[in-house]
Amino acid sequence: MDLKKRRRRRSKLELLFLLATFNTLFMLSIARNLTPPINWVVKETSYTKLCSAKKILTVNGLFPGPTLHVHKGDTLIVYVHNQARYNITIHWHGVRQPGNPWSDGAAYITQCPIRPGEKFRYEVIFSREEGTLWWHAHSDWSRATVHGPIIVYPKSGASYPFPKPHAEHSLVLASWFKDDVMDVIRTALVNGGDTNSADAFTINGQPGDLYKCSMEGTFKFLVAPMKLYLLRIINAIINEEMFFGVAGHSLTVVGMDGAYLKPFNTSYIMVAPGQTIDVLIQADQPPGQYYMAAKPYVGVNYGYNNISATAIFQYSADCTNSFRPSLLPDLPAYMDTNSATQIVVYCRSRMKRICMLSTTSALVVFFLFHTTKLLLNLLLLPSTSTFVF
Repeated sequence: MDLKKRRRRRSKLELLFLLATFNTLFMLSIARNLTPPINWVVKETSYTKLCSAKKILTVNGLFPGPTLHVHKGDTLIVYVHNQARYNITIHWHGVRQPGNPWSDGAAYITQCPIRPGEKFRYEVIFSREEGTLWWHAHSDWSRATVHGPIIVYPKSGASYPFPKPHAEHSLVLASWFKDDVMDVIRTALVNGGDTNSADAFTINGQPGDLYKCSMEGTFKFLVAPMKLYLLRIINAIINEEMFFGVAGHSLTVVGMDGAYLKPFNTSYIMVAPGQTIDVLIQADQPPGQYYMAAKPYVGVNYGYNNISATAIFQYSADCTNSFRPSLLPDLPAYMDTNSATQIVVYCRSRMKRICMLSTTSALVVFFLFHTTKLLLNLLLLPSTSTFVF
């Protein structure tokens, strides 16, 4: 009889323990805002650009890759299945990953690469980030085609610190090489020289109608007159800093790299490789078609692709039946360093952290990187300057 009582008591304790464990795990999942898991397949997919077809590495067959939509504070589980010929990792660019370096995606640093035929579980923890970030492959040059946006919305119940846009869209700037990108970097490493320049730049996977065989498929963003729109601009290009603008329209910069800024108006932006910039744009011009364009800032005179990637900002009320826009945005010249650095000078954080520079003189240093060169720009400041970081 005593034995039966002890067994029943033990069974009750085990049941209570299981219930407590389940409850704890459930509460932790709520606290971490776990979202439904996502499955990605890395594989080769055939794409045609610049009058020729080739196979490129993609996620789920898409170029650019899938967009991740999360809220501030979410935790996302992503299963990556590698069906390609190369090792691969995925890096969550700009995501801090507090206490979780093992899912950062740095090959041979925080993880071994995902070998062909294998899979890996990433746990992506979003903490303080809010705005636009991006993800990309972190193995060799596979990131040239394996990349995509990350949209981090405010927490549920919160709102943007700027007027709510009527709609929003991500614009991913990327490089396109006619040759296999792995051969491009391999040749450069063997020869000890610079890599070949990209054969084209793209906006959301399309070079735009200034390139051969590229008019069909040029990306179009349809807008309604007098409405406000949010553009999330991501530079996934391998090396080049890019100027970007929309013909006839002003841009209001409101965010950068997963954080909000004090808004400022400009006719163009300069976005560096790996950088993201959020801009508001008012559809306040006569209905028609207007070019969105991106062209490189190079800083020095060397061989490069100087044809702008284009997309079309098209009013839904356009009745002109025009074949294509007539004007490109007035972007700075390719070697205009003053215009490139001016955007940086305008940037101010919304955080109330002020750094006083009270020396007799001070220098602000801007580093602009290229594959084989480093451009160093020094700006002399007044004797007393105030910067908000």
